[in-house]
Order: sequence, then C-alpha cells, then structure tokens
Amino acid sequence: MKNIRLLLKYFASYRWSAFRSIGYNILGGLFALFSFSLVAPFLKILFNQLGEVPDPGEFRMTAESIEQFSRYYLSIFVAANGKAGALMLVVVVVIVASLFKNTFIFLANNSIAYIRACTVRDLRAKLYDKFLKLPVSYFTEARKGDVLTRIANDVQEIEVSVIASLTMLFRDPMYIIIFVIYLFVANYKLTLFALVLLPISGWLIGRASRTLRSSSFQGQENLGKLLTVVEETLTGLRIVKVFNAEKKMQKQFGVANERYSKIFKRVTRKYFLASPLSEFLSTIVLMALLYAGGTMALEGTGSMSPEQLIAYLVIFSQIIQPAKNITTAWYSIQKGMASIQRVDEIIDAEEKIVEKADAVQKPSFNESIEFRGVWYGYNSEPVLKDINLTIKKGQTVAIVGKSGAGKSTLADLLPRLIDTDKGSVLIDGTDIRDMKIRDLRNLMGIVSQQPILFNASFADNISFGVEKAEKENIEAAARIANAHDFIVDTEAGYDTFVGESGNKLSGGQRQRISIARAIMANPPILILDEATSALDTESERLVQDAILKLMKSRTSLVIAHRLSTIQHADLIVVLDEGKIVETGSHEELVSKADGFYKKLHSFQAI
Repeated sequence: MKNIRLLLKYFASYRWSAFRSIGYNILGGLFALFSFSLVAPFLKILFNQLGEVPDPGEFRMTAESIEQFSRYYLSIFVAANGKAGALMLVVVVVIVASLFKNTFIFLANNSIAYIRACTVRDLRAKLYDKFLKLPVSYFTEARKGDVLTRIANDVQEIEVSVIASLTMLFRDPMYIIIFVIYLFVANYKLTLFALVLLPISGWLIGRASRTLRSSSFQGQENLGKLLTVVEETLTGLRIVKVFNAEKKMQKQFGVANERYSKIFKRVTRKYFLASPLSEFLSTIVLMALLYAGGTMALEGTGSMSPEQLIAYLVIFSQIIQPAKNITTAWYSIQKGMASIQRVDEIIDAEEKIVEKADAVQKPSFNESIEFRGVWYGYNSEPVLKDINLTIKKGQTVAIVGKSGAGKSTLADLLPRLIDTDKGSVLIDGTDIRDMKIRDLRNLMGIVSQQPILFNASFADNISFGVEKAEKENIEAAARIANAHDFIVDTEAGYDTFVGESGNKLSGGQRQRISIARAIMANPPILILDEATSALDTESERLVQDAILKLMKSRTSLVIAHRLSTIQHADLIVVLDEGKIVETGSHEELVSKADGFYKKLHSFQAI
C-alpha cells in the first residue's frame, strides 16, 4: 500500500484527467452494453419469434417491462418496414453505438496518455532534484550504475508496467460493473452462480503472481550491477587494455549478465502466464454458465428463452477480456512495484545537508574561518578528531599529511559537502550550518586534483558558476588561467565542445579551464586540492602560474601532496590520523628535530 500511495501522490495533480477518463469509460461501457443487448431482438426477428405485442402496459424499470416495450416498438417498425428493414435498423443502431463507444474510449485513453507522460516527467524530475540535494557521501557509497538504473530503467519500468496499466484499471472495472448489473437484471440466479466461480479464478491468479514483485526487485538490482561493470569498463578502458585485462572484465561482465538473464527469464515467464491462465479460467466459467443456462432453457425453467441465453452469454463473454486485462494489469503492477520501491529508496533517502528555515544571509567574507572542536567519521570510524584551526582573511593555509590523514575531508566541510559530527565550522563567527547554503558556496571556489569538466563548450565550462557571463569576462578569465591561446587555436574557439569529462583536452588544458572557472566565479575563499600533482613539467609551470594569479588577494586552503608547492604558505597544518600534530611556517616546521613535517619533507627530497 505504501508504494501505491507513492504513485497516487504523483497522480494527484492530474486527478481531473483521471475523473474525465473514468467518465468517458462509463459512457463507452453503456454504449457497448446497448449494442450487445440488441442481439436478442435481432435473433427474434431473424427466427420469426418476435410475436405481436398489442399493449406493452405501464412502463417499469424491470427487465420484463423493458423487453416488452422493446418488442412493442420493434413489432410496429416490422409491420411498417418489414423484417429486412427491422434488421437494417438494428445494424445501423449497433454501428452508431459502436461509433460513440470507440469515441469515448479514445477520449478516455487520451486522458490517460496525458497522466502517463506528465507523471513520468515529474518522477524523473523529482529523482534528479533529489540527486542534487543528496550529500556527496551518498554517491561514494552507492554504485553509479545502480543510481543510473533507477532514474532510467526503474522509471521506465514504472511507466510500462504500472502507469500503462492505468488504462485497463480505469476502463475495464467500469465495463465489468455495467455488464454485471445488466446480467443481474437479466437473470440474477445465473449471475450469482458466475460470481461464485470468479473469486476462485482470482485466487489462483493471485497465487501465481505472488513472487513476481520480489523477482522483479532482484532483476533491477542485478541490472544495476551489470551497468556498474559497463560504466567501470568505459571509464577505465585505457587501464583494461594496458594491463591485458579484457578477459577478466569479460568474465566479470559475463557473470553479471548471466545472473540478470536468469532473473529476467523468471520474471518474464511469470508475467506471460497471466493472460493464458486468466483466459483458461474464464473459459471454464463461461462453459459452466453455458451448461447451467442451457439446462434452464431446455427445461423451460428460470424464465430464459434460447435467444435470451445467447444474448446473456454474448454480454457475459464481454466480461472475459476486461477480466483478462485486469489480471494482466495486476501482474504488471506487481512487476513494477519493485521499481517503485527502488525509486522510493532514493526519494526517501536522508538529506543530511539541509538549510535551516531561519538561515541567515552571508554575502561576504570579512574576517576569518574557524574549525572549532571538529569531529567527523565514516561509518562510525573517526576521520577527523578534535580539529581546532583558525584561518584569517588573506592567508594561505596548506594542509599536509599522509594519504588517509583527513585532508580532503577537512576541505569538504567548508562548503558543507559534508557536515561535522561534533563541533562546528564558523565564518566570521557564524556557524556555516546557520547560513544559507547558496550564500556559503558563493563565497568559495574549488580547483581539484582531477578537474571536472562538462560536455559543453569552453565558454559554458568557464562560466559554469555564473548566471550571466559576458564574452569579454570569459576571455579575461581564460587569459589569467593561461588557457586563451589553446582555446582560440581550436576549430570553433570558445564555442568548441570539450567532450565528455573534457576528454578532448590534455590534463594541463583541463586543469587550466578548471582554474578559469574559479577565476570567473571570483570567490573570496579558494580551495585547492594539489592542482599540479598529476601534470608534466611544462603544464605544471603554466598551471602553477595560473594558480598564483588566482590566489592573489584571496583566502586559500591548499591540500598539498607535494610539499615543494606550499613552502611559501602563511601557515602549514600537518594532519596525522585525523589529528593536527603540527602547525607553523615551512621554516619553523623544518627546523623541528624529529618533527612530522620534517620527515615528510625529507622523504620527498630524496
């Protein structure tokens, strides 16, 4: 029920379209019933059994009275136009009724198509918005392939399996209700007999579909693992080839592919069982009715003539297809419930980085940044332990230490990519958790070790953090970052696309575009994650020159791997196992006998 409520929540905005669809389906069902109810008078005319009705009597809302009046007016028409004319009248009425029925069916389906398209659009938008709100730590724990599967395959499965079933769920129950009411009026005993058999059929179908949902969930989970293997292969294709690991990756993909294939076959087999099973059970019910009704007609009991029995069975047969459709829809919904559950896991995931309702605005940085008694851990394992650090405006502070010491974690706390477990980070004396997130991040720019570019033009990547950017300002930022020359050498200049993740560029070029982006944003606080460590000597010189220009008149937090790049920092902070073990200038720390920084420096000097 929880998953159904989740889906209905998205339908709520389009409830009037749903009501229109139901209304159109009721009208379509009434016209369908009207056309099929003409079978009996058609047979009476054909077999000369109409008889004369001199006086139909007073009209009442009963089957006998309706039939009496129908025969009365039909006999008058036959007397005036002959039997052939009467048959033509019945044919024309059926055609007109069919026209109205199918028109209303089209209108009903059109309403559902609108709901279907809009609901899927809203669901994808809600998922994407949630991705943007979730903390970075969520995506370090989740497999990228699994996340992509949820916004692509799971939403598609919901559309195909669940939302597409709305057509049947909004239409076919209406038809069944209308036809069953008629059948009760025609012969309630025979109808009660049929209604005793139908629940037994429903119980058998329910048992067959019971495990479909869990199998579908396993299938989507394994599809996520399969796509993860593909994503890792494409990302690391160069490494795969260099290390001759094609066979290894083929085996890994083969195992995931075979596992998914087995589950898919199981789900498909159960899904395709729905239609033949429901048709077979419906046939049993229909034959039972044929025998019971035929016995009544032959024995002259139950006030049912042969033509009335035929008309009854024709109308009852029209219930079979809607019943099959409902069964198929039920199977589809069970299949899609697994995808709803997986999408729901993302939508209900905890948003750890939230903005307070009374968050204060912070348009500028004036004095200092302070880490006060900060603790942070991954999976209850402390990474930062009681960090106390003050960075004054205009200072360049370098964070050094061994891998895993907590350097990047400390930097991630500043723009609230993660939040402290204990303690606080303050800017100008205000806890960053009390600030508007947009204002906080507007104060900062970041240049990471692995530059992240988007599959857009040079101009779009440089102006990524600015809402409106003039071409002159973009070019000025590129010149400062030593990127202008190689940009204008490309075919379309600043309008040239850089490729996925900037794969058309060298490492040094990507890094200079990343620096130009930070320059364009013009933040007062700068976070640098050793932007030159992965570059060749020439590229490093150009990038280092661009970084020095970028750092002018800014407060900089530099995560350093190569100590030679931070010797002129105002303050060097040494981390070890999540704790600050030393602070000072380069000269002060090198002069300490057996100091931690001195050991690191000596290792890199060798």
